[in-house]
Amino acid sequence: MMYSLARPLLFRLAPERAHELTLSWLKTAHSFGLASQPFIHKPVTCMGIEFPNSVGLAAGLDKNGEYIDALASLGFGFIEIGTVTPRPQEGNPQPRLFRIPEAQAIINRMGFNNDGVDQLVENVKAAKFKGVLGINIGKNADTPIEQAVDDYLICLEKVYHYASYVTVNISSPNTKNLRSLQSGDALPTLLEALKEKQAELAVHYQHYVPLVLKVAPDLTADDISFISKQLLKFKIDGLIVTNTTLARDGVENLPFGDEMGGLSGAPVFDKSTKCLRSFAAVLKHKVPLIGVGGILSGEQAMAKQQAGANLVQIYSGLIYTGPKLVNDCVEAMT
Repeated sequence: MMYSLARPLLFRLAPERAHELTLSWLKTAHSFGLASQPFIHKPVTCMGIEFPNSVGLAAGLDKNGEYIDALASLGFGFIEIGTVTPRPQEGNPQPRLFRIPEAQAIINRMGFNNDGVDQLVENVKAAKFKGVLGINIGKNADTPIEQAVDDYLICLEKVYHYASYVTVNISSPNTKNLRSLQSGDALPTLLEALKEKQAELAVHYQHYVPLVLKVAPDLTADDISFISKQLLKFKIDGLIVTNTTLARDGVENLPFGDEMGGLSGAPVFDKSTKCLRSFAAVLKHKVPLIGVGGILSGEQAMAKQQAGANLVQIYSGLIYTGPKLVNDCVEAMT
């Protein structure tokens, strides 16, 4: 109810300013015990982790892990923070975030703006949250794509001890050439290096932290087959399907619909769900799947589950429907 009252005001502000202000308000409200909603326990075990429910927050909303406790009070079964890079970076020039309310969509070209992995770790250490925390890692924009593996290894080593699972983001459209890591020799090279580092860290910390890959929805059948083979070959623990899309189906001729960047929200639902279903058909339950993309209702969360998702994540849907979406999704899923 509070969000429904605040949304018209927030939508009058520039999207990035509204984003910052909403998180600030949420953190303040949480500190006074005013931000929580009833938590629904529907435990599910996935990747060897017991999730208190199967609905999570997708990466991108809290890039630096500054609002973990406040966001956890909204009823999520797990929180994913990031994307974080080895070194701080400002991201792409503003404006870089655009609402398309007529289509319940968002276009962003943020470019992994974040305070760097060291600051994220400090924020995680300061949080009181003891639930399931995913940390999403990427590469710095000025790191040559040929050296991308080094950036991922730096981040993995630094976040490993503080994460319930680590997501490897190779699918953002807003870092030059990043998506090339999904294909050719680049993907097996990256996954092999990450698995070797994961094994070393598991011995060092006496604790196994799952590795999850996040892919784009703009994949061909051959891409899906190739990625699936690599997931199985290197025993990757999970797959997030999907990131934002470069397609513009559903926002053609709408204000801001032709802006560069990744499209999320309602228009990506069908595309991401089709991709999810295709991965599920190839992988046949051998790799847990996390469905994300265009969820704006409990029914759509259930549709992701029926398409093969073990868990789901939401982000853009929160902007349009508010925190009530979390519990709607939890209740709808079996």
